[in-house]
Amino acid sequence: MQISKIGLRARLFFSHIVVMVVGLSTLVIVGKFYTPRLFLIHLQRMEVSEFGMVLIRRKLVDGFESAWSRGALWSVVVGGSTAGALSYLVSKRIVRPLVQMEAITQRFAEGHLEERLPSQEIPELHRLAISFNRMAVGLEGVEQRRRELVSDLTHELRTPLTVVEGYLEGLADGTIAPSSDIYQRLAKETVRLRRLVNDLQELSRAEAGYLPIHARAIAIRPILAAIIEKFSDQLLEEGPALQLECPLDLPLALADPERVEQVLINLLSNALRYTPTGSITLIAWAEVGQLWIAVKDTGQGIATEDLPYVFERFWRADRSRDRSSGGTGIGLAICRRLVELQGGEIQVESQLGQGSTFRFSLPKA
Repeated sequence: MQISKIGLRARLFFSHIVVMVVGLSTLVIVGKFYTPRLFLIHLQRMEVSEFGMVLIRRKLVDGFESAWSRGALWSVVVGGSTAGALSYLVSKRIVRPLVQMEAITQRFAEGHLEERLPSQEIPELHRLAISFNRMAVGLEGVEQRRRELVSDLTHELRTPLTVVEGYLEGLADGTIAPSSDIYQRLAKETVRLRRLVNDLQELSRAEAGYLPIHARAIAIRPILAAIIEKFSDQLLEEGPALQLECPLDLPLALADPERVEQVLINLLSNALRYTPTGSITLIAWAEVGQLWIAVKDTGQGIATEDLPYVFERFWRADRSRDRSSGGTGIGLAICRRLVELQGGEIQVESQLGQGSTFRFSLPKA
């Protein structure tokens, strides 16, 4: 539907002008053509009678006043009827989409989130419809994510709770003998529950924008070197080799150093989890207006069809991200939100069996 360029204010002003012009035009037309004819008829009646000049003058004045009064009456009747009908049509044309919008918004408020406002001819109402539809899409997405979160959270909590319940019932009825191994398993499941709750809280704050971001000009190379040193102390001799590729003259980034380190720790932890041997390389380079940091590994990799879902909450591929690996499935979702809050973007490239590369950008200082 083609949208008219005439605004609502202009339409209302124009409609009032039209009504006024129609009324005045009707008054002039009726006065010009109808009033003289009435006066002429009155004069013809006077010609057949014999009066003195005083009476004739008085009759002329009375006749003109009578003709004018009747002409003005018909002008008011015709002009008022025309103006009223025109005003009704114009107001109906303007009010009709408002009534339609009211009905749709009421249905939306009742829970029918799929309702959308149609395009309108009036620009202001059309922009209102676009804004409402954009809001409706956002709310529908929020509701969908809420349902998915409840479903995923229920699924994630069920496994450790079932394990804990089974062991506790076995210990209570004597079918399982108490041992340090049993207690270690119970402790492991409670740690998993605590990590899940902490990650959910972190993700919730990040998605709501409540995580404080203190962006300032920082050097990226010292952060990368410190993380390499921290993780190198924890690696076994048969584990992957950690490497750093970062130019000495790398420009400063405008970012929060603590949040950048948090993202890198999450990405490097994932790389270590799925790279038992080989190498993991931290790479940094500069492009126009932004810096890029990448974590490249030679591990298990991710299937091509799974790449669009890597940053979704609780996502796991069957082979590369199973529950036995210990991840909560929330770390990458947190990374994406932290990068976005700092004005960057995060991407992934991977091939199954050949490794993965996670990279994210930060604005230059």
